[in-house]
Amino acid sequence: MSIVRMAAVAAPFDRDLEGDFARVADLIERARADGVRLLALPEACLGGYLAHLDGGADEPPALRLDGPEIARLAAMAGDMVVCAGYCEADGDRRYNSVVCVHDGLVLANHRKVHQPLRESTSYDSGDSFTAFDTPVGRLGLMICYDKAFPESARTLALDGAEIIVVVSAWPGSRTNAPADLADDRWTRRFDLFDRARACENQVVWLSANQSGTFGSLRFVCSAKVVDPGGDVLATTGTAPGMAVAEVDVAAALAAARRSMAHLRDRRPDAYRSLERLLT
Repeated sequence: MSIVRMAAVAAPFDRDLEGDFARVADLIERARADGVRLLALPEACLGGYLAHLDGGADEPPALRLDGPEIARLAAMAGDMVVCAGYCEADGDRRYNSVVCVHDGLVLANHRKVHQPLRESTSYDSGDSFTAFDTPVGRLGLMICYDKAFPESARTLALDGAEIIVVVSAWPGSRTNAPADLADDRWTRRFDLFDRARACENQVVWLSANQSGTFGSLRFVCSAKVVDPGGDVLATTGTAPGMAVAEVDVAAALAAARRSMAHLRDRRPDAYRSLERLLT
């Protein structure tokens, strides 16, 4: 059975780690009551994101992947598959990471590869994209700015990802910002990337984001579920909430790839000249 009820969250998080865990617990229980099996929480939902992107921002608490906080999250997930963003400590390095947990176990961990503006002053960068198997299908993980690079999602799709989960703390415009987030150019770009990456790779796309404000940042919300044709199945719009959709993943992928299969019809031999130009 490949039918998966999935949800993506738009919600606010901050430096109050206990408050964040209380909010996560509430979201998990609400999702469980609605029959959700796969839940995507935002980037940096454990400890909050950066207060600004100009460098030297007040930084979130760094948590070890094998530490008590991630173990707590994994226990809270129970029989659900839950993806959540956090600041990862590895020795003296810090990474902007997303962990996937289920039934008390860590299934996978992804470190954000692409860093916008001066995020690199607060985090080291990851260096890979790898799909992995879960009880709800083969997943891939990405964080926020990663989705602006088509190679990220394509790498995961070629590695067999059926569902790509992208968690974000995606803010609205810093200049000439409209009063209504629905009119914000960065909201439009957030939505465009979600739909384009799902369609070009013919995968199910689950996109979570922060909401509200933190420091100088105002987040665009817009959590959503997108089908392999690029159609939005559920969205919170520019408000906090939970976008929920039930998808027959195998059937959706088969239907999208039946005649025009983008992964099958690739021509890697024709792309090598571009690779030479970029090296």
